[in-house]
Amino acid sequence: MPTITASAGASATVPGIVLETGQADRLEAVADAAMRRLPDLARRLIDEIARAQLVAMEDLPPDVVALGREITYRDEITHQEQSVVLVMPEEADIAQGRASVLTPIGVALIGLRLGASFTWETRNRESRWLTVTQVDQILKPKASPRRRRASVT
Repeated sequence: MPTITASAGASATVPGIVLETGQADRLEAVADAAMRRLPDLARRLIDEIARAQLVAMEDLPPDVVALGREITYRDEITHQEQSVVLVMPEEADIAQGRASVLTPIGVALIGLRLGASFTWETRNRESRWLTVTQVDQILKPKASPRRRRASVT
């Protein structure tokens, strides 16, 4: 199970996180559904939800990692950057750059702010020091305009 700790100083604490209330409810349902097949990851997600500051959608800062946002993070050891859009498990497609929130990196990133650095332990017990370097809102496609029916006179 991945663990997260802050990177700054000997007395470092886990970075604070912010979640939108509706997304927190959806994430809790995902964690509950995953409890049998991915218990460690599901518990970790529940722990993250429990420690989060919950806000209304209109109060969610634009620099917070949230569902539907594109996140770029950098490995501070290799200096490699990776970008993903954080999505619900059923929308995940890593080939398309859509990472599930129900993955070790998804759980580690959700709710963090731009600039947050943390140490993350992979499933292979490798420590990675990651920093969130960019958070972008992904625009949803606009609805197609409705066609007007021709009036018959």
